[in-house]
Amino acid sequence: MNQTLSAERIRADVAELIGCDPAEIEPEENLTDLGLDSVRTMVLIDRWRTAGAASLEYADLAEQPELAHWTELLTGEAA
Repeated sequence: MNQTLSAERIRADVAELIGCDPAEIEPEENLTDLGLDSVRTMVLIDRWRTAGAASLEYADLAEQPELAHWTELLTGEAA
């Protein structure tokens, strides 16, 4: 979807909002279970839209709240 977003940035942004080290997030782990709620997800969407993912919608992330899915969706890369 966007070339300015990287797997590292996505991981770091998520980790910042749930208050953990980026390395602690497993690619297939449910981010909701780690404390990422809808408000924080909207913060991420705003950041990532600003970074160029203009068509990103809440449903894109909410349907599968896993780092691996989000990374592939936003960058085409593996988490």
